[in-house]
Amino acid sequence: MKLGILVNEGPFTHQASDSAYRFAEAAIAKGHQVARVFFYNDGVYNANKLTEPQSDDRNPTALWADLAKQHDIDLVVCIAAALRRGIKEEILEDGFRISGLGQLVEAGITNDRLVVFGD
Repeated sequence: MKLGILVNEGPFTHQASDSAYRFAEAAIAKGHQVARVFFYNDGVYNANKLTEPQSDDRNPTALWADLAKQHDIDLVVCIAAALRRGIKEEILEDGFRISGLGQLVEAGITNDRLVVFGD
């Protein structure tokens, strides 16, 4: 099955980002393809390479980037949501890219399922 994922929440205030990441890992382990993860609303904070979690905490930005690199996942950050939150291309972690809502619509059309995490 080909999957798209929508992440609407930031990495340190809600469980949605961690749940989406664990879902993606589990889906890949079961042989499914995660084609695109779209970060919207506060979910855009997942792409910020300036985030510096404590050494004993997880680093969601790096986790997403590594997963995408290993499994050829398209990580898309909504441009409108990003700019409203001060997230610009130059502070995106490698592997993330900025684009518009058309990429979310396309993920819903071209994948078998679009799974949403967060409000």
